[in-house]
Amino acid sequence: MMKERLDRQTIAMRVAKEIPVGAVVNLGIGIPDLVANLIPGDKQVHFQAEHGVLGFGSIIFDQERIDWDYTDAGGHPVEIRPGGCFFHHADSFAMIRGGHIDITVLGALQVSEQGDIANWWFPDRGFGNIGGAMDLAVGSKRLFVAMEHTTKALEPKIVRNCTYPLTAAGVVRMVFTDLAVIEIDEKGLVLNEYAPGWTVEEIQALTEPPLRTAVDLKEIEL
Repeated sequence: MMKERLDRQTIAMRVAKEIPVGAVVNLGIGIPDLVANLIPGDKQVHFQAEHGVLGFGSIIFDQERIDWDYTDAGGHPVEIRPGGCFFHHADSFAMIRGGHIDITVLGALQVSEQGDIANWWFPDRGFGNIGGAMDLAVGSKRLFVAMEHTTKALEPKIVRNCTYPLTAAGVVRMVFTDLAVIEIDEKGLVLNEYAPGWTVEEIQALTEPPLRTAVDLKEIEL
């Protein structure tokens, strides 16, 4: 019987906890998209999207409130918070390349123990989409990855070396999965937190590179 893993919403909730007040944050498509909905209302975070918006908030699900002129990079309708603004996507990429994004949260197909990320090309499907990921990966001050720990076939997505084409090399600082919170430093991977009911040994068995355990290793807290 398979052990229960964290769901996508809970992964995003753990990421949201890591974002400091006042940060300028860009969210990738997938699990990262959900982070905007999980920031407490009294916590000011400035979400930026590469198509030219700064200051959006939660994804809107109420059909009566949706305005399709206001979307995030994934095409979801979002609320625009007071002070939000719009600009040309060239100006948006100038913000990204100029180092003005504090944190980017991306999904990934693979992350290596060196902090390399591969997230744009699906070899098995024969297609890919770069989008703004390459600029965001190298231009942001910190890069977080939010993803499932393994593929559906239980193959590790945290690997010694990426076998898929890289998005960027040596840029990932933290990885949030359905099993763990892992930090990447100059020596490799540090297991900081584990999902309820899972052991270090079980997580290691699903992680290709060796994991060092943090001195204050603990169960994931939300």
